[in-house]
Amino acid sequence: AGTDIVAPSDMMDGRVRAIRQALDAQGFSQTSILSYAAKYASAFYGPFRNAIQTTLAFGDKKTYQMNPANKKEAIKEALLDEEEGADLLLVKPGLPYLDIISAIKEKSSLPVGAYHVSGEYAMVMAAHSQGFLDAQQTFYESLTCIKRAGADFIFTYAAKEVLGLLN
Repeated sequence: AGTDIVAPSDMMDGRVRAIRQALDAQGFSQTSILSYAAKYASAFYGPFRNAIQTTLAFGDKKTYQMNPANKKEAIKEALLDEEEGADLLLVKPGLPYLDIISAIKEKSSLPVGAYHVSGEYAMVMAAHSQGFLDAQQTFYESLTCIKRAGADFIFTYAAKEVLGLLN
């Protein structure tokens, strides 16, 4: 029993270093840290927040999430998290930030991932329900683009929709 990966999502400065030091001190040096290195203040989180009713309960999370216009901070934060001991880096949301995935992948030696979030999923499913898009093909194309941008792994709500298309 144990934990293979810890994934702090709050982007607090120094958080990765503090977790790495605590894990190492307790003999858990093999436990990896997945850093939400570039977590943007995004409208694409809306469906998830509505589903769990956190929109007002926990205040405005934009105070610690990055401005969508800021590219330099994303790269800086990712490299800082790598220096502090992160083992994997994550960009959230994924599809609107392909340039960020690519830039971090170029600068970091760590695996870089993307989180294809609830709003990205909901948009496709809404268009699919109206007959505007084929959900399976649209998700496959979106996830392929995330991979092409440099993502080594992808978290997605669309896993079931694309499962049949994967080799």
